[in-house]
Amino acid sequence: MKFDTDLTRRRFVNHAAKSFLGVSALTAAPFGLRGAGEGASDAKQEATAKRVIYLYMNGGMSHLDTFDPKKDVEVMGATKQIRTKVDDLFFANHIPKLAKQADKLAVLRSMTSTQGAHRQGEYFMRTSYTMRSSIIHPAMGAWMTRLKGETDSDIPPNILIGTDSRHPGAGFMESRLSPLAIRDPEGGLKNVEMRKGVSGERFQFHRELAQKLDAPFMERYDQKNVRAYTDMYEDAIKLMKSDDLAAFDLSLESDRLRERYGKNAFGQGCLLARRLLENGVRYAEVTFGGWDTHNANFVRIPDQAKTLDDALSTLLADLQNKGMLEDTLVVLATEFGRTPIINVNEGRDHHPSCFSCVLAGGGIKGGQVLGETDETASKAVSDSVKVPDLNATIGYALGLPLDEVIFSPSMRPFTLADKGQPVVDLFG
Repeated sequence: MKFDTDLTRRRFVNHAAKSFLGVSALTAAPFGLRGAGEGASDAKQEATAKRVIYLYMNGGMSHLDTFDPKKDVEVMGATKQIRTKVDDLFFANHIPKLAKQADKLAVLRSMTSTQGAHRQGEYFMRTSYTMRSSIIHPAMGAWMTRLKGETDSDIPPNILIGTDSRHPGAGFMESRLSPLAIRDPEGGLKNVEMRKGVSGERFQFHRELAQKLDAPFMERYDQKNVRAYTDMYEDAIKLMKSDDLAAFDLSLESDRLRERYGKNAFGQGCLLARRLLENGVRYAEVTFGGWDTHNANFVRIPDQAKTLDDALSTLLADLQNKGMLEDTLVVLATEFGRTPIINVNEGRDHHPSCFSCVLAGGGIKGGQVLGETDETASKAVSDSVKVPDLNATIGYALGLPLDEVIFSPSMRPFTLADKGQPVVDLFG
């Protein structure tokens, strides 16, 4: 087939731009979709939280070996209960520092998920939607950035600290809403200095030349994702010249505090998250893998839990000392729990029927437990909390409109937490 007319060529290029860049010429929702969002919660409050630190435990954190231990039952293996600062609230012996700060925590023991595989479970937890081949849904940080708007800081408002290549990012939303990824919290922000031998004048010359070359394309395809690419480039240049870069430098913290957080990627990531929130970042996610304990659960969990215990207990105390805990929501989440049954490899398998997540700060009333599991922690027996409910609770704390509909480029309607309902009883 020959492309022998200008009209055919124009149609091809327009189609390619829309396909490759994820843009659409549609500017209004079809009439039949304007009632979209039905089932989403209309609950809204004045925000009790201004920002979020979201700690994600990749692999499925065992609830039995952390926040929902049982007393004197065979399913506990080598793990034991210990008392906490709150009467009648028990944690596992692997997290003694968090036990001493239980009065700051709201433990959701009745979490349930419909997803029993890692990739699907992680995606569901971060987006409130099940994975589809036809679309990528935005994660919570992108929703917050979209609904809250820009900040005054030169640092992007949405940050991902860790090595999670499967993070959904901004999904179908504009790429400018994607999190800035920091793989190594101790390595600072990479590639922010000019290449050796390149002067400021030479850099500016090449920048202006690139702008001239890009101008015809930008004028022809004046679409939001095309503009977003240019905006991201301009933001990167602004950040290169900004004093806010000091927020990424952990060497400015005392050695003692860094030791308390833990000299490991997760501990230093939590410290970096706190520094970034002090400098205008609204949503910082820190990932911590290694919780997939099919094998040697009782050998691996003590080290995993100690890393978590050191970092989270220090983070909570640090935020409180700086007067930030009251309006910073700290979320500890994972895709599912682990089975009460101990397998032949002395491990625990996937268990989406019930698991634990934890909230603190940001208007959350500490020292409470929501929900209960049965005597072996195999199922929730009261106050079940679904994954979209947890995300709706985060949005509720931030004062976000849970029923505001955002349309994807294919004009499909979505809301922040799908049909999730916020757990309003958690708020003091």
